[in-house]
Amino acid sequence: MHDLALGGASIDGGLYTRITDLAQRAPHTLNTVISYGTDYGLGLFAVLMLLAWWRARPADARRMALVLATPVVVVAAYLANDVIKSFFDEQRPCQTLHTVTVEACPGIGDWSFPSNHSAVAAAAAVALILCGSRLGRIAVPAALLMAASRVWVGAHYPHDVVAGLLTGALVAWALMRLAHRAAPAVERVRATRLRPLVAVR
Repeated sequence: MHDLALGGASIDGGLYTRITDLAQRAPHTLNTVISYGTDYGLGLFAVLMLLAWWRARPADARRMALVLATPVVVVAAYLANDVIKSFFDEQRPCQTLHTVTVEACPGIGDWSFPSNHSAVAAAAAVALILCGSRLGRIAVPAALLMAASRVWVGAHYPHDVVAGLLTGALVAWALMRLAHRAAPAVERVRATRLRPLVAVR
């Protein structure tokens, strides 16, 4: 089932080249900021998940169970996305279209579809929303910006990041619907010396 994503350039290669051409004409400072964001922006989601855990400590066990599930859900979304990627040998657009990009083009065999960065960002954003955290209001636009930045720097076609966003969001939605079942386990932990990790003293 390999090579299912043949002709990625025919899907939205024109849009990709218009975006990368625009990036080439953009101010160097802007491209530097976007490069840092696309390279290190996933760290923001780690910080948001940490803040969500801290804020959930006074809440009930169900809320804490959902918050604790969030990083697990993100890892699951990454793995699911990577499995999908293994079925599609889509070369990076910068390899296929030979465009000049803001960042160095990944090597041959570093597949493009779907975008891992987008999947991870979307999973974190959806999980934070579903666990009732207001931090989701930050995570959602941050996820969209992460996806857009992957196209801007030349790493992905637009359809790569859309597929990544959908994969991450769907995995997070499905798994977070089950996460509340861990509430009894959280209650048990609250009765042990580990209580400060899941509750306010």
